[in-house]
Formats: sequence, C-alpha cells, structure tokens
Amino acid sequence: MASTRLAPGAGSVADIFQEVDEEVRREKLQRLWERYGNYAIAACVLIVVGVGAWRGYEWWETKKAIAAGAAFEQAATLAEAGQHQEAEAAFAKLATDGTAGYRVLARLREAAEIARTDRAAAVKAYEEIAADTSVGPVIRDLATLRAGFLLLDSASYGDMRARLAPLTGPERTFRHSARELLALSAWKEGDMGAARQWTDVIITDPQTPPGTRSRAEILSELIAESGKG
Repeated sequence: MASTRLAPGAGSVADIFQEVDEEVRREKLQRLWERYGNYAIAACVLIVVGVGAWRGYEWWETKKAIAAGAAFEQAATLAEAGQHQEAEAAFAKLATDGTAGYRVLARLREAAEIARTDRAAAVKAYEEIAADTSVGPVIRDLATLRAGFLLLDSASYGDMRARLAPLTGPERTFRHSARELLALSAWKEGDMGAARQWTDVIITDPQTPPGTRSRAEILSELIAESGKG
C-alpha cells in the first residue's frame, strides 16, 4: 500500500492545526474586544486619572505642609524676639489654618504664650488639648503635664493627684516629671507621707533621669529633716 505524502511546500499536519488554533484565538479576542474594549479603555483612563489625582493631592499636601512649617518658624521667631502678642496671634492662626501636625504644635505654643499673661486661660487651653481625642496620647499627656506645672502653686494636692496620677504609670512618657510634680505638691501642702511616697518612687526607679533623681533626693532630705515623713 502506497504511503500518503504531503505536496511539496505544504506544512505539516501540526503546523496546520497550529494555524487553525491561532485563527480561533484571534476570532475570540476580536469578539471579546468588540464586546468589552470600551470598558477596558475606560478602566485605563480611570487608572491614569486616579494616579494623576493622587499625585496632585500629594503635591498640594506637601505645599501646605511647607507653608505651615514656614508659618510656625515665623511665629517661633516672634516669640524668641519677645513679641509675645504677635506670636500668640500667629500660633492661634496656625492652630486653625495649618496642617494637622502643625495645628497641634501651634495649640501648645499658643497656650505657652497665653501663660505669660493669664495662667488660668493657659490652663484651660491645655485642658482642651488634653481632652481632644483627635490628638495623640503623648501630646495629650504633655498638655496635662503643662497644666500641672501652671497649677503647682495654686491647686491642692488632691487636685494635682487627680490630674497627674494617671501619667505616673511605668509606660507613660512623662511619668518622671509627673511624679516630681506630685512630690512637690504634697510637700508644699504639708502632706509629708505622700511626698515621701513619691520621692521613694522616683529614687528607686532605675529609669529616672539623673536630674530628677537628684532633686528627689534633696526633697527626701528635707522631708526627713522635718520629722514628719
């Protein structure tokens, strides 16, 4: 029986099937494109527009941050130059118009400027920052501590303890300063037992800064000399 041969120049059977498969795939892709091509183009346009909008937003936020930083520097320069009313006004404006980070810093500096002339108003300003849940916990603790500094000469030890005791825990950032303020408050009020308690906490804590420890040791000696501790 004679074998079947392909005519010269004709491809192999495998080549023919490959060409058929490619033609089928092209037809399928053509139908898919005709059906969904507009959606694909729209998706690409949306991606490009979205990326462009995000880049524009980043540029705008960077521009605002630079402007807020410059305004903060100018306000700080006014304060250093002794122009405290102007500095207070500049910080107040930045606390309203600045970017989120600079608004918080400006509120703290504004309160510090207010404290030069009106301690009660400054304490209120710090209390508002401390009560603002949109502010980070470290800044809120700092505001509470600064209010405590302003109140040391006028508030009772009970009031100071209510304000500052939560800040004295081992995980709190300003625990050393809060403990020192409470020791001083108790000593000023004549509560030597409470004063001794806080100085002991300060002295025995290995993480207490050297300056704070030295002052606590001096206060501890004064308490011992009083014979009431």
